[in-house]
Amino acid sequence: MASGNSEARRGLTATAVKILIAGGFGVGKTTMVGSVSEVPPLRTEEVITEASAGVDDLSGVEAKTTTTVALDFGRITINPELILYLFGTPGQDRFWFMWDELAHGALGAVVLADTRRLESCFAAVDFFERRGLPFIVGVNCFDGAYRYGTEEVRAALDVDHATPLLLCDARDRESTKQVLIVLLQHLLAGSELAGSVPFDR
Repeated sequence: MASGNSEARRGLTATAVKILIAGGFGVGKTTMVGSVSEVPPLRTEEVITEASAGVDDLSGVEAKTTTTVALDFGRITINPELILYLFGTPGQDRFWFMWDELAHGALGAVVLADTRRLESCFAAVDFFERRGLPFIVGVNCFDGAYRYGTEEVRAALDVDHATPLLLCDARDRESTKQVLIVLLQHLLAGSELAGSVPFDR
């Protein structure tokens, strides 16, 4: 009997789901992908040089020394039937031309927000709203930053109440998993992942 179950399990085909992790420059996208990926994440980071002066806005993230120039990639297995492939988008304006390509085939997205520079995620919210791609908002709580309530952030972003918004810590694996759980539940509610099972709590 055990052998039969094992053979049946091997015969299952996992559903691969593409998820985007988006947001402005320096909000924690690379950190979020890396915190939860079960494989060493693929990163395309380069050192920030003087050439970016006047091009990239470092306001509020002056200590940042590297930046994603293409994408971040990670993977996490939810269950034998569902694998999430995570694609972190570049945050600088000059790389936004890549977003259309990265969004191709994605079922949903997480928009990361930094309350110290909330305007940096406006473009990501607009991008997904215009394309009708389901998304949720994760407010990355940086050390020392004032903690706004979720409804205050929702009002500032003008995000519909049907769009989940939650506080998180992109450095923490469990916190990132919770964000992905909420996104999966949001997609399930819209029948994008009917039949799939989210993380075990």
